[in-house]
Amino acid sequence: MAASKIDARELTELLDGTPASQNVMLVGRHGIGKSQIISSYFAKRKMIVIPFFLGQMSDPGDLIGLFHKDEKTGRSIFLPPFWWPQNDEPVVLFLDELNRARPEILQTVMDLVLNKSLAGKKLPEGSIVISAVNEGDEYQLTELDPALVSRFNIYEFSPTIEDWLVWAADADLDSRVISFIQENPLLLDSDPKIESQKSSGMPFGGDLTKTPDRRAWEKVAHLVSDVDSLTDIHTKLIAGIVGIPAALLFCKTLRSTPSISADDLLFRFGKIRAVLTKLGVPDFANLNEQILLRLQSGKKMTAAEKKTALGNFTEYLGLLKSDGHSEAIAHLANQLENPRFEKANQTLLGNLKILNILTEFIEAITIE
Repeated sequence: MAASKIDARELTELLDGTPASQNVMLVGRHGIGKSQIISSYFAKRKMIVIPFFLGQMSDPGDLIGLFHKDEKTGRSIFLPPFWWPQNDEPVVLFLDELNRARPEILQTVMDLVLNKSLAGKKLPEGSIVISAVNEGDEYQLTELDPALVSRFNIYEFSPTIEDWLVWAADADLDSRVISFIQENPLLLDSDPKIESQKSSGMPFGGDLTKTPDRRAWEKVAHLVSDVDSLTDIHTKLIAGIVGIPAALLFCKTLRSTPSISADDLLFRFGKIRAVLTKLGVPDFANLNEQILLRLQSGKKMTAAEKKTALGNFTEYLGLLKSDGHSEAIAHLANQLENPRFEKANQTLLGNLKILNILTEFIEAITIE
């Protein structure tokens, strides 16, 4: 299915520009954040999102309600389903796994996307229908009727690694997971068509081989959030989430790399200063991005916290300069020019001391 490709930022802009009368279809693999972004977007607009996992539905009644005899008219009518809006406020119907739905379910969906109605009942004015379809040979799919497909604006949702990193920082996921993905971006999403060819060593073959995806790494982050030191059992737990190769590398990395988070540097600089002197260029590059992601995220700081953070960041720059880590400063200056760090740029370069340090560094390079 050929479709226009969009990332997470473009998806929000697309939703801004699409009238409620038009239906949107997102094409993409599972676990890449389709439902998460949709829910977050409409929650900010105070609209209720009602998700339906159509691949798991066996009866159209789950969508349209059950037949009932109207005692006054003697006619059969459909009772409103449990999810039907009661206050006449517009809602968002998120039809997930559309191309895994049974044919009888798809017939019901046709009425919904054509007329914004079910069994003769109109949805509240302004209600929105969004569907998501799974793409890939690893899924058991239902062929969609061209007449149904034509009722949707279709986009291939392909969020970038940077999209996930910004979201993860905003969601306050464990910094060690964020740092690991920064260093190993190819492990954020594995290709199931390749992975499924590998033997899992289990009696049922390789089809159930566990592979990493964005949803899985979120689970790992929650799992390790209260764990300071990973044991062998943690490795096995993580392997059940992202697969054995990714779990082994993740645990090995955590055991061999000093754990410094963006919050450590911004708010507890004095305690980690000695550890910073032992880091190499890749470590500083990773830490720089963690700091920018933290400042770019929606996590608010009080005036006192912002003052502390900017003061500690100034000391960090001073340490990099005094210890001769020009590559780390150059990396930081370069990242600040990246549009995805616009908010972080404004926060840091709005501080005169930080601006002067970076300006002097850049000018020195230019002169040389």
